Amino acid sequence: MKEFPNFMRNRLNHIDSSQQNTQDIDGYYFEGNDGNQMAFWTYYADRESKEQIHEFDEYTVCVAGEYVEIFNGTEHILHSGDEIFVPKGTPHHGRVKSGTRTIHCFGGKRICK
Repeated sequence: MKEFPNFMRNRLNHIDSSQQNTQDIDGYYFEGNDGNQMAFWTYYADRESKEQIHEFDEYTVCVAGEYVEIFNGTEHILHSGDEIFVPKGTPHHGRVKSGTRTIHCFGGKRICK
């Protein structure tokens, strides 16, 4: 597959660019009854995100392409099928290559509508 299925890209679940930490990406999210969220991002250019800190854990899986998660002075390079866990309170940022798709699971509310 070259993109997430249409049902995952419903405009009602689109993440506004003001809530993105990286330019030139397209994202959608779903929220569980417990307030935890999942976000699905597609990156359209090679980019680096702003450093961020969450008050909740974050789990990421790389679906396609290359995603680099940087924290604690280490670059963690993810390719298709690779996953990583970032504990809450950890300053982190990432770097991606054009065409990359990732799924992020947040143990809290990352996207506010």
